[in-house]
Amino acid sequence: MRAVLQRVAQASVTVGDRVVGAIGPGICVLVGICQEDTREDMEYIAKKIIGMRVFDDDSGSMWKKSVLDKGLEVLCVPQFTLYGKTTKGMKPDFHQAMRSSESRQVFDDLVAHLGKLYDPSKIATGEFGAMMQVALVNDGPVTLQLDSRKFSYDVPDPTTATKQAAKNKRREGFAQQQQQQEPTPSSNSEIK
Repeated sequence: MRAVLQRVAQASVTVGDRVVGAIGPGICVLVGICQEDTREDMEYIAKKIIGMRVFDDDSGSMWKKSVLDKGLEVLCVPQFTLYGKTTKGMKPDFHQAMRSSESRQVFDDLVAHLGKLYDPSKIATGEFGAMMQVALVNDGPVTLQLDSRKFSYDVPDPTTATKQAAKNKRREGFAQQQQQQEPTPSSNSEIK
C-alpha cells in the first residue's frame, strides 16, 4: 500500500458540484492499493498516517507532533494512480493496482481502522471511484511518501540484490583497474 501524505492548512474533495470531504489544518493523504496488499499493509499505513510527526510542538520545534498529538483532521483520498508504472513508453501501466471491486473494501477498512486509532469524526474521505477534484493548501510544503512494502516486514526489497551485485561489480572493476596501473617489478629493468 502506498500513500502520499501532505501537511495542509486546508483541503477538500469535490465531485461534480458538491464537496464530499473537507478539512481544516491537518493532513491530506492520497492512498494507492496494490494487488498484493494485505490487512497488515493496511494497518501499517493507518498507523503511519496517524503517527507521522509532521507538525511543530508548542515551542516551535519541528517534526515533534503527529495529527493525533495535535487533534487535527485527516482527509483520505483513494488514488489508484499511485501504482502507475511509468518506466516503459509514455502511457502509465496500472496493472499493479488492485481492481476497484476489491480495493473499495480495503479503502473502507483503512478508513475504519483510522477511526479506531483516532477520532472518526475528524476523518473525511473522497468518493471512491468518482472523478474528484482535490484542492489543498500544502503547509510547508511538507509531502512524504509512505510504502508498506518498502519500510516494513522482513520481505526483501527485490532491488537490493541487484544493487548489491552492481556494487560488487564496480568494486571488482576498480580493483582490476588499480592492478593494471600498478608497476610490475622487473629484474632486468634496473638502471646501472
